[in-house]
Parts: sequence; C-alpha cells; structure tokens
Amino acid sequence: MSDTPPDHLASDPRSPFYNAEAMDRGVAIRFNGVERDNVEEYCISEGWVRVPVGKSKDRRGNPMTMKIRGTVEAWFRSPAAE
Repeated sequence: MSDTPPDHLASDPRSPFYNAEAMDRGVAIRFNGVERDNVEEYCISEGWVRVPVGKSKDRRGNPMTMKIRGTVEAWFRSPAAE
C-alpha cells in the first residue's frame, strides 16, 4: 500500500469505499484546518466529510450522519508495514 490514503474512504465495512488495510493503519483527517477524529466517511477530491450528529440513530441502529463541505486533508497515522 502506498503512503497516500485513498481519495474516498468509509469506516463502515458494508460500504463499497471501505478499505481494511487503510483502516488498520489509521487515517487522520484535518477538515478546514482542524484535526477531527469522528469522521465516518470522507472524499478529498469532492471536499466533504460525513460526521455523526449527536447520539441519534437511524432505524437500522447506525448513527445519523451529516455531510459537511470544506477542505479535507488525510494522512496515515502509522507507517506501512513491510
């Protein structure tokens, strides 16, 4: 795996954008200059993140999320294993 995180990544294993290798390494997100640790999904090229809204849940028990637009930067927290 390269040292660049994927352009679009989701933390939900049911999503087509889920990447187990990237999630194992840990991806850090800076959104509009502030480092965030509650991001459920992001897309760098489109400039948005999806974050949970409070403690509310949808009918399937997943957290309710909100898409926020802005500047997204991503990097890996740990180096690649060789």
